[in-house]
Amino acid sequence: MIHWLKQLRSAFGVAFLWLVCLIYFTQGFRSFVWTAVSYQLKDRLQLSPSASQFVFSVAFFPWSIKPLYGIISDCIPIGGKKRTPYLVISTVLSLVPWLVLGLDSTSRSSSLYLMIFLTVQNLGSAMADVVIDAMIAEAVRLEKASFAGDLQSVSWFAMAVGGVCGSLLGGYALSNLKIETIFLLFTVLPALQLLSCALVEEISANDEPLPELLDSNEFEEKSMMSNENFRDTSKSNTRRRKGQKKGKKGASNGKSETQKKQSKSLASQWFQSLKAATFGLGRAFKQPIILRPMAWFFIAHITVPNLSTVMFYYQTEVLQLDASFLGTARVVGWLGLMFGTFIYNRYLQDMTLRKSLLFAHIGLSITIILDMVLVSRANVGYGVSDKTMVLFGSALGDAINQLKFMPFLILSGRLCPPGIEGTLFALFMSINNLGNTVGSFMGAGLASLLGISSGSFENMFMGLAIQVFCTYIPVLFLFLIPKEATGVSAS
Repeated sequence: MIHWLKQLRSAFGVAFLWLVCLIYFTQGFRSFVWTAVSYQLKDRLQLSPSASQFVFSVAFFPWSIKPLYGIISDCIPIGGKKRTPYLVISTVLSLVPWLVLGLDSTSRSSSLYLMIFLTVQNLGSAMADVVIDAMIAEAVRLEKASFAGDLQSVSWFAMAVGGVCGSLLGGYALSNLKIETIFLLFTVLPALQLLSCALVEEISANDEPLPELLDSNEFEEKSMMSNENFRDTSKSNTRRRKGQKKGKKGASNGKSETQKKQSKSLASQWFQSLKAATFGLGRAFKQPIILRPMAWFFIAHITVPNLSTVMFYYQTEVLQLDASFLGTARVVGWLGLMFGTFIYNRYLQDMTLRKSLLFAHIGLSITIILDMVLVSRANVGYGVSDKTMVLFGSALGDAINQLKFMPFLILSGRLCPPGIEGTLFALFMSINNLGNTVGSFMGAGLASLLGISSGSFENMFMGLAIQVFCTYIPVLFLFLIPKEATGVSAS
């Protein structure tokens, strides 16, 4: 273990490894503060389950447009750098909302203000996630490629540790601290992340688009631009020779024109870089092995209504489960996620995607049936406690979701072309996040349609039954998945 860490340190540097681990740990530790947000919406603002789920859906929308952050950071350097300036900006966006919510009672007492600040915070977190993914992809693309799996393992381990710590401490904090204090405590991590950005040295970015991302038409356009620049330079030289006779006034005008041309040239370079990234992303996205699974993955989310917030209300109001226990349940969920990762890497990589996704949706339907048993109180008749059902369901659900997620993560990483690392990683994750957001909106609509609200859960069983039925709709679209595709092969 120590020898392995030394190898990673020598390959990537201590500062870079520290920053990667810190950002992923913070992503996992977010459960510490978002548990408090759930109780703020439920107890302090007294929102209904559907209204609360609507707030969460809007707040997490920035995670659905991650390609935008990737394209901007890939193509428009700030101060000659593509990553660290955007990492600083994103960290500030992650830090300020929690400070405001912790210090200003008005902002956290209004559902509108709270939703706005949570959305800004998610914007910063999503942007930081894109930037660090791009930095990892760049770091392992060339001579360090042999450490790609190791670096990804470190990242996931850091996030899992953060999730476990955040879930455990979140439940304890809610039982012993005020919600505003929890918001302020969480600011320690983004503040530390902001300071750590200064430790990483980044090589200045080349403003020119990468040649391998340009097609023949773009090369012709680039050549024409070069010819135009040459003609402009010749004309400028002619004007300069004539201007020498006009004294200081002519020299001043020539300098002003040169600055304008340099500004136009920089804007033209950015435009060409954005265009090149778009074409490169399009070529990568058109590959059936990634396009078809992404389409299926999106459909799989939007056809299944998400009732997680409704279940949170049911667990706290009807089952009387406290925050500390729900934190423990989330820890068990993180352990289930890690177990699912291990099972996939150890036994399922050679299985075709169609089979693994079919089994995943069968498993997901079973977890919902367990919730139906919980809601019907049938488990009590068999001597199984509510807490046991919740813990087992949390572990099983997260493990199965990870089995569904791993093949796509591997495929997207292998198909990442140089020059648009941030964009393609972000595009893949946005398919997942946007699907989750739409599914969450559908869940809020279903809860409202069935009249499920705080203190009124008579139709909860019906809602879960509809969710089970919807879980099998994506199975009808498995033909979108290439028949022989696996998690280790792009065949």
